[in-house]
Amino acid sequence: MAQEDTHVTGVAGRYASALFSLAQDDRQTEAVAQSLSKLDALIAESPDFQRLVRSPVFSAGDQLKALDAILAREDFGRITANFVRLITVKRRLFYIRDMIAAYRKLYDASRGVTRAEVTSATALTDANVLALKEQLRAASGGREVELETKIDPSIIGGLVVRLGSRMVDGSLRTKLNAIRIAMKEVG
Repeated sequence: MAQEDTHVTGVAGRYASALFSLAQDDRQTEAVAQSLSKLDALIAESPDFQRLVRSPVFSAGDQLKALDAILAREDFGRITANFVRLITVKRRLFYIRDMIAAYRKLYDASRGVTRAEVTSATALTDANVLALKEQLRAASGGREVELETKIDPSIIGGLVVRLGSRMVDGSLRTKLNAIRIAMKEVG
């Protein structure tokens, strides 16, 4: 597989690049990455938080007031907290999850890391994960691979692997669907 494209574009990319540059200057890239991941998880798990972030109905002042309470409670660090406040005031909060993803790309590239997402029908053993990481490292040109595993029983068996922008679907569900389609064409 070719090396993943780490160039970030658009509004989210520009803000992420500026944040990454600021974090580098303060030698806080890892702390900011961790804070952003925590913030992203909070947004992902709360429909109310998602609505606050995405809805244009809330004024910047309302969003800022709610976010200040969250920022104070969770201790995201000065750089991340100030960044979130800035994008809120600039009415760019709805881009926050894209900004977090773009920052993660920049952070990973700076460390020579590639992220992979693996979906399986059942939980993978530690030996499976280790073997998979080795295969993905070879496929990514020797780069370190951080693996995120997900379980989805609907794939029946096999794996669905996403490495950077590439995806390989080796699930039993996909293979059965391909056989079903082939049989329809024959019959």
